Amino acid sequence: MSQSGVQVDNDCIKQFNELKLGKTLKYIIYKLSDDFGNIVVEETSSDKDWDNFREKLVNAKTKNKQGKEGKGPRYAVYDFEYDLASGEGKRNKITFIAWSPDDAAIGPKMTYASSKDALKRSLNGIAAEVQANDEDDIEYNTILSKFNKGA
Repeated sequence: MSQSGVQVDNDCIKQFNELKLGKTLKYIIYKLSDDFGNIVVEETSSDKDWDNFREKLVNAKTKNKQGKEGKGPRYAVYDFEYDLASGEGKRNKITFIAWSPDDAAIGPKMTYASSKDALKRSLNGIAAEVQANDEDDIEYNTILSKFNKGA
């Protein structure tokens, strides 16, 4: 359980293990349930197009506790494949992304922030974490530079 009291749905772990071990999924997007009581799987995909994945995060919507809809935070896990800057081949890193746009409502942002560690603790095998607050933070090359040590 998280600091906020939010529970991690069992399907979150099941889908993560499918991504990690089954290698059939490229990414998973998680969200808080409408009652803010559980972290649930919003979507899974085998689509390898980073821009399609990125657009789903950028366009995510969340209702606050008063029912007003606005830009929404999300959690995501992405099996990020990249070429080493040194030219020594390809690597994969299962990357946890905490997407919390600066212009999202404060209530959902606070709940997502205080619930993040509960989800991360339940997903064994995350190699990297990215905290993203604006669209530039989730550009492919921004993430790539973290893995290639800025090269």
